[in-house]
Amino acid sequence: MVEVEQMYELEWTAEAEVKLKNIPYFVRSQARGRIEQLARESDSEIVTADLVEQARLEFGQ
Repeated sequence: MVEVEQMYELEWTAEAEVKLKNIPYFVRSQARGRIEQLARESDSEIVTADLVEQARLEFGQ
């Protein structure tokens, strides 16, 4: 069962989208999901470049 909070996509800033496109295509969808999970955990409705950078540091990339 899909949790209700994961049934909607979050809004992404243009800068965050650019950073996402720098992630290799074969892991991009997985990274997007994890980044959105981090945003939801921090009660954010918008994914920012800072959040993408935070995820990158967390994942060690």
